[in-house]
Amino acid sequence: MILRWLISKTLREACALRKHVQRLLNAQRDLLSPAANQLIQGALSDLQSAIADRVKKKELRKQMEKLEQVAGKWIRPYPHPVWRENVEVLLVALAVAMGIRTFFLQPFKIPTGSMQPTLYGVTSANLIGDKTVQIPSCWARVEDWFHGTSYVHVVAQTDGALNDISPMQRFLIFNIKQSLWIGGVEHTMWFPPDYGEQSLASRAGLFPGAVFHKGDDVVKLQVNAGDHLFVDRLTYNFRKPARGEIVVFETAGIPEDKREALNPPIPADEFYIKRLVGLGGETISLKQDYEVTNVLTFGGATVPVGHLVVNGQPLSASTPHFENLYSFPGAPEGARMLKYQDQHYFGHAMVRALAFGQQFQIQPDHYFVMGDNTFNSSDSRYWGEFQASSVIGKSFFVYWPLTKRFGVGHSITAQ
Repeated sequence: MILRWLISKTLREACALRKHVQRLLNAQRDLLSPAANQLIQGALSDLQSAIADRVKKKELRKQMEKLEQVAGKWIRPYPHPVWRENVEVLLVALAVAMGIRTFFLQPFKIPTGSMQPTLYGVTSANLIGDKTVQIPSCWARVEDWFHGTSYVHVVAQTDGALNDISPMQRFLIFNIKQSLWIGGVEHTMWFPPDYGEQSLASRAGLFPGAVFHKGDDVVKLQVNAGDHLFVDRLTYNFRKPARGEIVVFETAGIPEDKREALNPPIPADEFYIKRLVGLGGETISLKQDYEVTNVLTFGGATVPVGHLVVNGQPLSASTPHFENLYSFPGAPEGARMLKYQDQHYFGHAMVRALAFGQQFQIQPDHYFVMGDNTFNSSDSRYWGEFQASSVIGKSFFVYWPLTKRFGVGHSITAQ
């Protein structure tokens, strides 16, 4: 049957006609008289028999014409049939997409750098004042876009002060435009990139009242897109999360008093992505490996870093999912003091709940998580454990950008 269907155009048309009329009959059966129902159903049966009996093309065409005549006489036509068909197809496609998103794969965007160098958030470079950097031409910008790099360039159209910057205007998940006003003149940026958790003003160094002259660069940003990945929502329906897996969870599972105590507070309607390091019922701590000097996010302080100890058993580079975290590439043998370098993993920063000499007892049915970039991560060291039921899935794979041009870190230097 499949081979016949592929070879014969007439057979494909007959099958499509039969399905179409059957669908219309099912929709209007209660509106038609018993005699009309019987006639249409009989014509459908005759066409189905002709298909099954492998009759000649001429006979098959005859049965198709018979069905068309009967259906055309009794089935009530719908207004705007083309629009109805397109809307139905669209609704089915949306239902399928929502089903996949809810039960199988959900897209997720990394806005911050808390998981670097495993997963990258949105980063940017302010090119204002750098005369050596030129915004690429059209085709070069398209190529850069596939590598996750976008540019925002606004030139003042008139003399005047910066009056206002509008919020980003979005449609569904798409950024449509953003505007700023200089000397009362609107400057529109179409389809601007995401800025992560920061605003255009903070990324570009803008502030109200700044004065520009016509032709001045107002915004000149190179923005590297954060990783866009699919979250596997199926696996954890059949097993529990394992230590070291990168999990996505709802912040509503964090106790409210812990969320509100932070600066800024953590909203209850967001999703976080972190590495699962502690399971319910375990006692965890950190054993010091190095001290990292000049940590910028801690005001240039020296911060001890170490590896996890779970119920008295230390984790190592041979522990599944921790191979890259505890390999300490580039660290000279015997070194104990390391100089901080941005975008590099040094070990877990020993602060707050896991400061030197501290232990944390995890309640049953709760998890403890940390970002890989623990010098710049709001995680369980600051707000404690969260409910296991809040986990929605695990990191599956990064689908965008296709490739990356920016680096994954710098070497460690010893002191």
